[in-house]
Amino acid sequence: MNKEQIVPDFLALRPDGLFLSVKLQPRAAVNEIGAPLGNELRIKVTAPPVDSAANEALVVLLAKALDCPRGRVELVRGHTSRHKLVKLHGLGIDDVRAKLGAK
Repeated sequence: MNKEQIVPDFLALRPDGLFLSVKLQPRAAVNEIGAPLGNELRIKVTAPPVDSAANEALVVLLAKALDCPRGRVELVRGHTSRHKLVKLHGLGIDDVRAKLGAK
């Protein structure tokens, strides 16, 4: 049996952890995790992109979707951009794929 993991384009398994590439849409009608768009996962939040409200909403939404403490989800790049990089601390790739609905 081949134990090689198939990693979706929006996830990157690196020696220093598991990273998630996100395209964030602030001021959406609902908070939701959408389908992948290229090498990013589309995520919508109702919060505006003011005073880091959208970034905080993103982290909270991901923590809830992944059923983990908020502290395990860290925004590492893209604080002022729609294109963001999120580090997932202590989470396995199979668990993340399953909870985010990745094939």
